[in-house]
Amino acid sequence: MKVFEQSRFGRARLEAPLRVAVLGGGLAGVAAACVLAERGAQVTLIEREAGLGGRLAAWPVQVAGETFEMDRGFHAFFRHYYNLRALLRRVDPALDGLLPLTDYPILTPAGPLSFANLPANPLLTLWPLMRQVGLGLRDLRRVRVGYALAMLGWHPRRTPARWDGISAEQWLQGLNFPPAARLRLLDVFAHSFFNPTGEFSAADLLMLFHYYFFGNREGLVFDVARRPFGQWLWQPFEQHLTALGVQLRLGCAVQAVGRQDAGWQVRAGDDTLAADAVVLTLDVPGLRALLDASPALAGAVSGPLRAQQATRPFAVWRLWLDRPVAAGRAAFAGTAGYDILDNVSVYSAFHEPSRDWAARHGGAVLELHGYGLDCDDEAELRQRLLAALHVVYPETAPAQVLGEQFLLRADCPAFPPGSAATRPGVTTADSSLLVAGDHVRLPFACALMERAVASGTLAANALLATRQVDPAPLWVGPQRGLLASPLRAA
Repeated sequence: MKVFEQSRFGRARLEAPLRVAVLGGGLAGVAAACVLAERGAQVTLIEREAGLGGRLAAWPVQVAGETFEMDRGFHAFFRHYYNLRALLRRVDPALDGLLPLTDYPILTPAGPLSFANLPANPLLTLWPLMRQVGLGLRDLRRVRVGYALAMLGWHPRRTPARWDGISAEQWLQGLNFPPAARLRLLDVFAHSFFNPTGEFSAADLLMLFHYYFFGNREGLVFDVARRPFGQWLWQPFEQHLTALGVQLRLGCAVQAVGRQDAGWQVRAGDDTLAADAVVLTLDVPGLRALLDASPALAGAVSGPLRAQQATRPFAVWRLWLDRPVAAGRAAFAGTAGYDILDNVSVYSAFHEPSRDWAARHGGAVLELHGYGLDCDDEAELRQRLLAALHVVYPETAPAQVLGEQFLLRADCPAFPPGSAATRPGVTTADSSLLVAGDHVRLPFACALMERAVASGTLAANALLATRQVDPAPLWVGPQRGLLASPLRAA
């Protein structure tokens, strides 16, 4: 990894007051607030929910007569999420809240696949992966070379120019992998980013192949949270931000943003806050609602930002069962070819409250995910997810459900074909208005939680640069594919 290059001024802290309103308390907002407050800004962070976390937030629920923390589901903390880990270390210096896994299995009707023990050199991962999926020399003759080499030749400008005009599904079909190999290697990965492949830019999928497979020196096996997010992260972050002088306004929805002389007015709850700068870190539905309610933003915000859309719904279903799963089941397994089921997590294998409950009751806690769903009928989704679980883990078929939490949400960003060139970035036409979140375009490859944190840090750095204050470091991996230079056409 290396530090992303930005201008340095030889000044570590602000020399004059800078009042910043950070709108949104998810990872992007917390990252921006930390960086700004650490460098002397007067930060007010406004979050509509009662606690921090955004799409990583947690809340108490009553299940099977006991109180648990519920959240929006399993998250993989990949080891090349350098900026996310740097943020987490502010409240957990040793990252004790993370449990390293030893395997990342993929389960399909065509057979399993494992991402464990792959070589650190990305080129050397190709052969063991090909052997696992059963991709032989005869199959390789039918694979379209230009499509295959695009995975190794990712380039931040050339790849979108060549591949953004088609969908990920069109690219996957054009690649011409044998169906079983595609199912085991490509489909699970392509479905992991909430967007259905037919509505997902091929350029974005190729960037993700680079970021996770070929530009990643840390491997594809990841860490998981052993403790509830609220207890592990968000309560400590509230204390940390307060100690830095950040004013937290939680449970306070932002109604509108307006101009006040050279600064901004933020109307939230019953109050109006004056600010020199604003950082918008809302999710896509929240951002669209705020833009509609804030005519004063029209001059600074471009059309592409207003055009941002959420992708199709995703489902999270956590189940408290009266019996354990079979011995040796992985803590997490990706799936493909089992209807709408995209992965299964055995929470009682890694999550301390779930493990303790399972030990007391002789049961198990599982979580099922489905992404890019084609319907929003909860009863139908439950039936299809449960039927798929019984196929993947047959021992669960006779289990009784002692408790459950079912979530259906539609607030993750869409990345449709043709959107790469116009997708909004962190800066706007007004240097005092910044945007962050996992929906924005960044000058380097990253995704999901890492993109949220990196964008929040970039937004803070862009604002600090207007006051000639040195930026916070940003850690990035290789910014071009292994074959990007020789294969300029890819």
